[in-house]
Amino acid sequence: MPLPKIPTQPATMLLVKDYPKAEPGKSPVRPVSAKTDAEVEDLISGQAVPTPKSRARRKAQDTLAAAQAPAVAANQPGAADKAAKGGKSSWPAAAANTAAAANAADPGAEPIGAKLREADAGQPHPVKHKPVEVTVKSSTSRKADRAGSTKVFVLDTNVLMHDPTSLFRFEEHDVYLPMMTLEELDNHKKGMSEVARNARQVSRTLDALIANVDDDAIESGIPLSKLGNKDAKGRLYFQTRLNGAALPEGLPSGKADNQILGVVRALEGQMNGRAIVLVSKDINMRIKARALGLPAEDYFNDHVLEDTDLLYSGIVQLPNDFWDLHGKDVESWQENRNGNSATYYRVTGPLIPTLLVNQFVYLEPKDGEAPLYAQVKQINGKTAVLQTLRDYSHNKNNVWGITARNREQNFALNLLMNPEVDFITLLGQAGTGKTLLALAAGLAQVLETKQYNEIIVTRVTVPVGEDIGFLPGTEEEKMSPWMGAFDDNLEVLMKSDGDAGDWGRAATQDLIRSRIKIKSLNFMRGRTFVNKFLIIDEAQNLTPKQMKTLVTRAGPGTKILCLGNIAQIDTPYLTEGSSGLTYVVDRFKGWSHGGHVTLARGERSRLADHASDVL
Repeated sequence: MPLPKIPTQPATMLLVKDYPKAEPGKSPVRPVSAKTDAEVEDLISGQAVPTPKSRARRKAQDTLAAAQAPAVAANQPGAADKAAKGGKSSWPAAAANTAAAANAADPGAEPIGAKLREADAGQPHPVKHKPVEVTVKSSTSRKADRAGSTKVFVLDTNVLMHDPTSLFRFEEHDVYLPMMTLEELDNHKKGMSEVARNARQVSRTLDALIANVDDDAIESGIPLSKLGNKDAKGRLYFQTRLNGAALPEGLPSGKADNQILGVVRALEGQMNGRAIVLVSKDINMRIKARALGLPAEDYFNDHVLEDTDLLYSGIVQLPNDFWDLHGKDVESWQENRNGNSATYYRVTGPLIPTLLVNQFVYLEPKDGEAPLYAQVKQINGKTAVLQTLRDYSHNKNNVWGITARNREQNFALNLLMNPEVDFITLLGQAGTGKTLLALAAGLAQVLETKQYNEIIVTRVTVPVGEDIGFLPGTEEEKMSPWMGAFDDNLEVLMKSDGDAGDWGRAATQDLIRSRIKIKSLNFMRGRTFVNKFLIIDEAQNLTPKQMKTLVTRAGPGTKILCLGNIAQIDTPYLTEGSSGLTYVVDRFKGWSHGGHVTLARGERSRLADHASDVL
C-alpha cells in the first residue's frame, strides 16, 4: 500500500478579509485551536480563559507599557489632551497619525494603506509573496502628471551606458545632462566591452545634436527631435554654469554621484515650478537621493513588461466546455508532413481571437474522455486550425534516447523537431530539462537526419561569484569551463546506447565532439551561420541589443534556440523585465516560424525539486 502524500501547505489558511474584527464592547470570536499554553478552557462556558500565570505576565506587561506611555505619547498630536483625560496612547494610533500626515502631504494620491488593504484582502496570510517588479514613480512625477506639466529628467551616467537611445525615450519631457555625466562618459569610452560601445554611441549622438548650434542656443535647450526622433518632443539641456548648491555635511564633494545630486538640488532652486527628477539605474544613488529629499526614479523605458508574470508562456489550457462552444461546425482531416501523420481540426468560436499562431493548447477532461494536445497553426478571425501533436513521451518516438517526462517537455520537443520552426525560446527553472532537450534534438537532426551541419553552443560569460582570471588555450578551451552544463548533459546522452560497448561508445563520443562547436559571444559580430543548430545558453544575461546581434547571425537553414531562466540574472543593471530573453519572447510570439514554451516542472531529481521549492 503506497504511503499517502504529505501535504506541503497548511490545511487552512485564512484570508485577511476573513479575520475576526474587534468591536467595542465585544471580544473577538476565537477558534478553539487559538488557545495558547497560557490559557485553559472554561468547562461551563467553553471559552478560553487566562491562567493565573498568564494574568501575572499580562499585569507586568501593562505596568511596563504604562511606564513607557509618556515617552511614546509625547510624540503624538494631541498627546497632552489625552494625558489630561487619562487616555492611553497606543502604537496603532501613532501609525494612523503617520499615515494621515503622509496622505495630507499628497492629497491627490491614493490614501496610504488603502491599496495595501485592497491587495492583501484576497491573499492568504501569512503567505510567501513573489517579488514583483512595479514601476514606482516619485511623488513629484505623480503631481506633474496630474497637473499635466512637463518634467526635467536629470540622467545619471549608467542610464546612458545601459541604453544609448534613452535620450529620446522621455516623450514631451526635457532631459538635463550634468557635466559630471559627460565626464564619466569620457572615462568609460575606452575598450571593447558593451559599456564602452554604448558610451561611444552616446557621444556620437550628442555630437550630432549640438552640431550647427550656436553657443547661446545650447543654454536655451536643443530640440531632441533634431535627428528625426519624432516621439522626443522635449529639449536637451547641458550644465553650462557651476551650481553652488551645498550638500549636507558628511557627503564627500569629490564623488561623482554626490556632484550629480548637487546639480539636482540646484536645479530645484533655479527652475521654480518645474518637476526635477533624477533618473538612475544605481539603487544606492536613488536611495541617497530620496534620503536627501530629492525625487529619484529607475529607468523603466527598457522594460518589455511591467510584471513578468504576464510574460507569454506559449501554452493555454482550454476550458472544459471548449467543444460545446467550438465544436458545432468542426472540420477534421489528416495530413502527412515531414514523415509524421497528424490530425487537423478547423474550429470556430469566441476563444479563437485570444490565441496565437504556434501556441500550444491542451484539454484534459476529468470525465474519462480523450485529452487534446494540439498546436495552433492558422488563425483567421474566429476560425483556427489546430494540429495534433506527436507523442514524444512514448519510447518509440524518443529523441536520441530521450523521452518527454511531462506535458511541457512534449510541447518543447514538438517545436525542436519541427523543421518549419526557425527560432525557439525555452524558459524554465533549473532542472526542467532545457539543455538536455535542446542537445538531444540537435544531435538527432545533425547526426541522424542530417538536416543541420553542426551544433554551435554559446553563452554569456558572466560569473556568479568572483572571476577566476584569464584562461589558457584556444577559444574552445577558454569556453570549456563555462560549458560544464553541456558536458553533464552530453554524458547522459552518450550513455543512452548501452549495447554499443566501450569501443562503440568511444567512437560515438568522438563523433559527437566533432559535430559540436563551442563559440564565444565576443566574436559573433559579422558572422553568418548556414545550416547550423545554434544554442544560446543562459540567454537571460543578454541585453536586447546583444540578443538582436546574435539572432541576426542566422543564415539559410539555421535554427536558433534561446535557453534561460529570467529569475537568475547575473548581468548588472539587467532585470527580468529588461532582459533580452524577455524581449525576444514578447516580440516573436505569434510568428509562424517561431515558438516558445515555459517549462514548469523540474525533472532533475527529487532533491533538486524540493530545494527549488523551499530555498
